[in-house]
Amino acid sequence: METLHFRLENGCTRMPAQAHLIGVVSSGNLEVLIESTELNGGCEVEVNTAAVGFGAIWQAVIDDFHARWSLANVRIAINDVGATPAVVSLRLDQAVESLQGASA
Repeated sequence: METLHFRLENGCTRMPAQAHLIGVVSSGNLEVLIESTELNGGCEVEVNTAAVGFGAIWQAVIDDFHARWSLANVRIAINDVGATPAVVSLRLDQAVESLQGASA
């Protein structure tokens, strides 16, 4: 297992004060927990993954996600057992969309 930590700055999109869990590890090999919390405008992502040695790929996926959503004051926890980057991106997008939909 490997744990990776990312902090993204300069986000402008704020989420409602809720938390959502998207996916399950046994389906798609990935689950994402997203929650609003005060992080001085930052977005923190913690990845717990069974696929050791893929930090650069995770960085690219997280950077791409941040470019799409530009989140501020959001913490994301990812539990991964070998999901592809496309599945990771899909689950991250679903997590943001579910949180946005919950506030509508």
